[in-house]
Amino acid sequence: MNKKIAVVAFGGNALLRGDEIGTIKQQDKRTYDTCIHLLKLLEDGYNIVITHGNGPQVGNIMLRNDAGYNAYKIPKMPLDICVADSQGGIGYMIERQMKNILTEHKIRKNVVTLVTQVVVDINDLAFKEPTKPIGAFYLKEEAELLSKANPNLVFKEDPGKRGWRRVVPSPKPQEILNHKIIKNLSKKGNIVIAAGGGGVPVYKDNDKNLQGVEAVIDKDLASALLAREIGAEAFFILTDVPKVYLNFKKPDQKELNKVTIAKAEKYFAEGQFATGSMGPKILAAIDFVKNGGKETIITESTQLANKNCGTRIVP
Repeated sequence: MNKKIAVVAFGGNALLRGDEIGTIKQQDKRTYDTCIHLLKLLEDGYNIVITHGNGPQVGNIMLRNDAGYNAYKIPKMPLDICVADSQGGIGYMIERQMKNILTEHKIRKNVVTLVTQVVVDINDLAFKEPTKPIGAFYLKEEAELLSKANPNLVFKEDPGKRGWRRVVPSPKPQEILNHKIIKNLSKKGNIVIAAGGGGVPVYKDNDKNLQGVEAVIDKDLASALLAREIGAEAFFILTDVPKVYLNFKKPDQKELNKVTIAKAEKYFAEGQFATGSMGPKILAAIDFVKNGGKETIITESTQLANKNCGTRIVP
């Protein structure tokens, strides 16, 4: 009952690699391969709350959305519903594989998935300047036609020149709904899967009712907020590199081991961390530690057995 809590954020590679098409067999294997390493955290006395990304999966859901509408006029579902769908599917995969691993190692623990709503501010400036790319790539002419058919859709050219993609707002998370329930379940020794894909974005209208909104919340920022709200001692961000690096992939690349908040902020201001990859993770790491967390560890899942693994952001 008095064990410490660790929030563990699975990166996209935990379920699907860039060279894979995303069959259930592929995703099951990746999920198992990631979850097996969480046994070390259980051995170290942590209760675990798992969060996860959903980029490839929610993109596929949107493609099915479009295909169903074009072929059979099945009504398209809004983005908040697509995020909720991905939370349920991915949560199920993680829950099932985690339970299998516990059974194999004769560990008696419950695993539970919560479809989690996350409150955002409808006046967040992100709604005026959508930046988060989602879904398929289109030719410029296709994007223009889609924009004309639905003026609410915004498209931008991909930096890698792979085409044009829809971009949506990515507002800052304000509150994780049901965080008290998540904390209570975790404190009782259950493994909880929550806030998947950054959570289902909702806002409170003038009557304080919750309304869904077309947006995607950054998974790492939502995970950091959840870690703060449930009083986690540690926040693990699992990614595809063992450590964070300065001058990444350059001849003078340098790994970072233990970094203070001040140093991390300095490196971020210098542009050391890419906006679309390590940047949000560093911001989330800083946010957690600045607001009472003991440390954030950024690393690969395979490194968790090493007590000094990863890059550690500390006060």
